[in-house]
Amino acid sequence: MIKYPFLKKGATIGVTAPSSGVKAELHPMLKQTCESMERKGYKVVCGETVWTQEKAKSASAKKRANEFMEMMQNENIDIIIPPWGGELLIEILEEIDFEKINKKWVLGYSDTSVLLLAITLNTGIATAHGTNLVDLRGEYSDETTAMWETVLSTETEASVIQYSSSKYQKKWQHDNPSPCVFHLTEDTYWKTISTGNVKIKGRLLGGCIDVIRHLIGTPYGRVQEFRKKHFDSDPLIWYLENCELTTTDLRRSLVQMKLAGWFDHCSGILFGRSAANHPVDDYTVEDVYKELADELQIPIVYDIDCGHVPPQITFIHGAFAEVEVENGKGVVIQHFKP
Repeated sequence: MIKYPFLKKGATIGVTAPSSGVKAELHPMLKQTCESMERKGYKVVCGETVWTQEKAKSASAKKRANEFMEMMQNENIDIIIPPWGGELLIEILEEIDFEKINKKWVLGYSDTSVLLLAITLNTGIATAHGTNLVDLRGEYSDETTAMWETVLSTETEASVIQYSSSKYQKKWQHDNPSPCVFHLTEDTYWKTISTGNVKIKGRLLGGCIDVIRHLIGTPYGRVQEFRKKHFDSDPLIWYLENCELTTTDLRRSLVQMKLAGWFDHCSGILFGRSAANHPVDDYTVEDVYKELADELQIPIVYDIDCGHVPPQITFIHGAFAEVEVENGKGVVIQHFKP
């Protein structure tokens, strides 16, 4: 059974940095984010790790894990949202007591997706892959990003529907602040490897492939065990996004996931837009997707709203999803099925 947290009105947000903290020169941006969330009716509690960053991490693995666990066990904190991702979250996993993880939402993406996937695989508690906290600092959010609140306020046994964005952001413009943070200039078009429309159903798992691939072979990445324990009869839908991998490194990572059994009982794979998919020796990302589709004999959808080229849909690990793609437009219905 999957256990779903619930986001209540006026919730208290715990902000901790299990990966990267915020350097001193960017503290005003984080303060702006906290003020923005408080104007929206939330209370915000920031931990010590949020304000520090040295040698590619916010603090020692033990300190990061301890602060996360303190917020997880604090009854006055309702949801945990890190400021953003980073590089070395994987260091904290062995310091976390998964038996003491409480049923509250953890929301984020990038390096945070290591923690999200590990929590769901090891506890059966749903986690949320979506916006980072600092991307909520604007006066308002675009329609796709703003759905995080609706999704996390969905009751167990209920359903929530999300649509592909109308436009996406091609590149970050931090020197040109926008009232909604993102500069959405390019037309969104979800693509498929097969011709025609795609409809797939299954339980969602995923994250940033650069980092979640490192859970393979560890006690925190037992995907087959998790599936058999929690929903043996349902297939998986993977959603993956590439932050920095070349096409050959992406291919190696996908083959490793396949060999590790992560794609067993999989009904389809969704890939987010990426600025990183640089060809190697004319080997393109479309080649990678086509080879994988041929090997697994499943539909593959790409350039979806997920990851480092925003905006992004809020995907819930463990939820039962119906995904439909037609003429470049996507619909994702998530059922909060135990």
